[in-house]
Amino acid sequence: MTKRYPPPTGSPPPSPPGAADRDRDGAGVVPTEALDLLDSSGLLSITVPGQDGGPGLGARTLAEVARIVAAADPAIAQVPQAHFLLVDLLAVHGSEGQRKRLYAEVLAGRRIGNALAERGGKHAQDLRTRITGGRLNGVKYYTTGALTSAWIGVSALDENGRLVMAFVPRDADGVGVDTDWDVVGQRATISGTATFTDVPVAHTAIEVGIAGDALDDARAYLKDKSRPSTEAVRAGANRAVEDPHVMYRYGRLAAKVRAAEALLESAARTLDEIGLVPADAGAAARGSLAVAVAAAKAFGSEVAVEAGSEVIGLCGTSSAASKYDLDRHWRNARTHSVHDPVDWKYHHIAAYELSGVLPPNHGQL
Repeated sequence: MTKRYPPPTGSPPPSPPGAADRDRDGAGVVPTEALDLLDSSGLLSITVPGQDGGPGLGARTLAEVARIVAAADPAIAQVPQAHFLLVDLLAVHGSEGQRKRLYAEVLAGRRIGNALAERGGKHAQDLRTRITGGRLNGVKYYTTGALTSAWIGVSALDENGRLVMAFVPRDADGVGVDTDWDVVGQRATISGTATFTDVPVAHTAIEVGIAGDALDDARAYLKDKSRPSTEAVRAGANRAVEDPHVMYRYGRLAAKVRAAEALLESAARTLDEIGLVPADAGAAARGSLAVAVAAAKAFGSEVAVEAGSEVIGLCGTSSAASKYDLDRHWRNARTHSVHDPVDWKYHHIAAYELSGVLPPNHGQL
């Protein structure tokens, strides 16, 4: 039986060497050791409802777990992102049989990957993947977690044009997942192409951590490796951490990271209060908007990108050496932050608070 560990607390130490190694390896090396640790940790099951045999922990715990794992390795933290989404989807829309089978798999440490996005359509919901005659056919991209998962959740249109979710075993005949993932950041997610060819269908239905990790690395480098600039020495600084401009920029960045962490915690608490099934449209909007997901995502994305850039700006030229791999913070933040547009999140917040316009219900806020 999978041992369950309590959610970690407190601030993590600077990233272990494995995170930098996985970043350099990219899609060329599947991070099986790190993912095996994740799968066997018990964390995959923390949001399985109590009535289905799980701990039934809420968004607040999940957000803190995601933040801490992302501070150690944001790519590994992103891998189960869709897993938790699909666990919630089953709680709301899954049949008794689907919940019984798939939750048993999750409780045993078997992860669900995603195959939701496609290329070439007019928009993100313009799907070409189809289920006809009980068979699934289509091509997906950005399939984070699918390569090493036990199950894959696949969005498709059925014979009547309705949007459905199919859960298929990763090792089923007709399922192929490639490692064609070549991007500047989040390399170890290996979110490449998945192809489904006549697959039988039986079941239908991470930025704040990056910012904190960048801040931790900046603090460690400044204290242990950085030398003060000539101007700082002339101003009386003996160490880089005594440079008044370094102190100002680090302090400002630390305040923004703490604000992003607080906003994330507040958003998670709000989602816990609202629950998986909001009581009405107003409650759904409150969860999606200002005090919850949209604001936390938008602000966290901006802070992560800034922190990823500032870590080298604060630490100096030597810190840009490839052996330190500090540029991975910016690359990871920039890559993950553009998965969905931040500008629209601010737009929806303003539209709701100024004019009472409810946000769109497409699952991407």
